[in-house]
Amino acid sequence: MDKRLIWLAVGSFTIATEGFVISSLLPDIAHDAGISIPLAGSLITAFAFAYALGTPILATLTGDWDRRRVILWTLAFFVLGNLIAALSSSFEVLLAARIVMALASGLFASTAQSTAVALVDQHHRARAIAVVVGGTTVAVAVGAPFGALIAAMVGWRGTFYAIAGLGALAGAILAWRLPRGIPGTRLSLQERFAAAFRPGVPAILLTTVLALMGAFTVFSYIAPLAADTGLGAMALPAILLGFGVGAVIGNIAGGQAADRFGASRTVAWSMGLSTVVLLLLAAIPGLLPDRLAGPALIAIMVPWGIVGWAFPPAQASRIVKLAPDAAPIVLSLNASALYLGVALGALLGGAVLNYGTPTDLGLVGAVFSFACLAVILVSGRREARLAAVPAE
Repeated sequence: MDKRLIWLAVGSFTIATEGFVISSLLPDIAHDAGISIPLAGSLITAFAFAYALGTPILATLTGDWDRRRVILWTLAFFVLGNLIAALSSSFEVLLAARIVMALASGLFASTAQSTAVALVDQHHRARAIAVVVGGTTVAVAVGAPFGALIAAMVGWRGTFYAIAGLGALAGAILAWRLPRGIPGTRLSLQERFAAAFRPGVPAILLTTVLALMGAFTVFSYIAPLAADTGLGAMALPAILLGFGVGAVIGNIAGGQAADRFGASRTVAWSMGLSTVVLLLLAAIPGLLPDRLAGPALIAIMVPWGIVGWAFPPAQASRIVKLAPDAAPIVLSLNASALYLGVALGALLGGAVLNYGTPTDLGLVGAVFSFACLAVILVSGRREARLAAVPAE
């Protein structure tokens, strides 16, 4: 394996760690800034909106740039954003820093995959992409829990410093190892968004939004939910670790299940089981005493990670099957839909906390997971018919 792929994966790991650890930092950030946790949750909402909307625009503007140049600039801005966040003296500055990170993260993610493909021969392209994307999965399993542990020990600013340091290391090695002259492909925004209106694609993008809305209504505010079960800040690394272990299993199982049983059936089962898990998350604080509720919450993170992370690979398979000739474009649209769902879920979860309790998060999230399941079932037959028609 080309060792340069490992450092692209380290870049993905670093960026994804920041994206997933932020939910565990919200209570401390809110306390230091003198604001409510729902308002602090706008750090997730703003990041996700910027990622979803900014990535296709920046990818269009930099489409014909040297891939090495794009990789290094995105990592530089990501590191800068983390340093600004660590040194921020106000919530507004921290919010601006996260927007900078989001724009850099989205462009890095899309560019790193195309760069990985360019570094290997055509027979190893899928493996190269899997290595880079694997950095994200490892970040969920290891990076986010470790980031939460750093925050619990030295404060939330320490987490941003650590992420900045790792990002700088990855950038320095990639500056040394990546060759110059890796070409990009420039596509107009019109070409990118035209794919969104191909038959069957809008329904798939809608299910992506609904699925992530359901999950991130809860995940964005996992810290208040943990506190509602009697768990303290030191338990957050264990919660994220449990979810991360499940995510690794689910990511592998989801791809294998999609190949064996069909992608549509896999995403349907994923959403059905996710609905059940979210209802259990709502029931745990109210039905169990604290001495049992806390351990039960940690334990349920593993199955939640499994059923939740079985969704992305199967969903990617669904959308590629409908538009195989435009796979890179529809996959980027699916990524934007994913982050749009994250943004709306964080926004919705904040509203739930403003007018309800952490226990209500699971109930509201379950509504959107069930809505996603309903759309999948209704559109499944039409999707099968479309996939059976040869592309012209």
